[in-house]
Amino acid sequence: MRAPKIVYIGAGSMSFGIPTFRDIFSQPLLKGATLCLVDIDEENLDRMHRLALKMNQVSGQELTILATTERREVLAGADFVINSLAIDRCELWKQDFAIPKKYGIRHCLGENGGPGGLYFTMRTLPLIIDIAHDMEELCPDAYFLNFSNPETRLVLGVNMYTRIKCVGLCHGIFMARDQICDILGRKDHTSIELFGAGMNHFQWITSIRDVETGEDLYPEFREKEATYDPKFMPYLRKMFHIFGLYPTCSDDHFGEYQAYGYEAGEEGYNFAWDEQDRVRMKKEIEEVISGKEPADKWLSPSGERAIQLLVALHFNKQTVLPSAIVYNGGAIPQLPDDVAVEVPVVADASGVHKLQVPELPDAIIAMLNNQVSAQRMSVRAAFHGSKEMAYQALLVDPVINSTIAAEKINDELFAINEPYIHPCQASK
Repeated sequence: MRAPKIVYIGAGSMSFGIPTFRDIFSQPLLKGATLCLVDIDEENLDRMHRLALKMNQVSGQELTILATTERREVLAGADFVINSLAIDRCELWKQDFAIPKKYGIRHCLGENGGPGGLYFTMRTLPLIIDIAHDMEELCPDAYFLNFSNPETRLVLGVNMYTRIKCVGLCHGIFMARDQICDILGRKDHTSIELFGAGMNHFQWITSIRDVETGEDLYPEFREKEATYDPKFMPYLRKMFHIFGLYPTCSDDHFGEYQAYGYEAGEEGYNFAWDEQDRVRMKKEIEEVISGKEPADKWLSPSGERAIQLLVALHFNKQTVLPSAIVYNGGAIPQLPDDVAVEVPVVADASGVHKLQVPELPDAIIAMLNNQVSAQRMSVRAAFHGSKEMAYQALLVDPVINSTIAAEKINDELFAINEPYIHPCQASK
């Protein structure tokens, strides 16, 4: 079977680029594939292009590797488009977090929920829709595999307004797996299997089982969690005690969807750490390219699932993914069809098949329903480029508790993000 053509948009991203390269260059079935790297930041693109060439040489994968700042140059005939773009990620995120706090809104992260979730959507969805329209013209049968946040809202937007097949991938469920293994005292984190349902970063673990025996481990987990270190993920565990299922994927990610989520901490994202980590990653990449560090240290699977999904779809390798962000369409019957959810899926050459989720507790469905209108309204506001609809989207979000604050937040954040906001055209 022919090797696929993969276009990676946002390839200058080191945090997603390195795992994606690891998975591509360690997958024998992708030998001879075409990999097209796209990023508008020429410096970051050049760095990751040189890394890909080095890993290609060391791995013997014999990929054809191209790099460009113009996506339309390489989209024609693509089988898969992987996306990890972010628009001026940290600088704009700082504003998303600080401006609401200035007006008295208490929130904990500002990326996927609350005012930050809205404005990540307002500036990112128009660009994603533009990419999807290019795909409809140049590679209409390709899959769009998304890493960019806010995943729930972006996946919904692509499904609502375009004909492109779109799936979001997140490692949040594996963060939960690591936490659960720590509590269970299991060193081998691959020895358990989780399934969950909900929305991205707002998901509930429905099943914990031993991989080999199939034993239900929830009873053991409940017993051991009761006496585990109370300083470990205290907010997630409070939600677990109240609602009966363990949530994903961290205190701050989960809390940003809730009116009282600031109880998970109001420090926000650690931007100083992020800056230092980028310096570290740049240095490490340059050492691998120069040969100072061995490139083969990155020739093993990363644990991310985009390439695993790609292989399942292209080579008909039926694969169960414990978690993917998809258009609901009945996967969680207790929620409306026209929202995006995170549920288990099975993938093969015929597509991505959602596994219908067993009935969730009423209280959890009620909490998820609190996000339905916020999700829909933010997507519509971003699609129409509408400041008025953005104000409405804020007022239906559980994090907002003041019309006066919402209006001021909306005025400031719309002005800051206006260069990236524009009305879109629907293709379906």
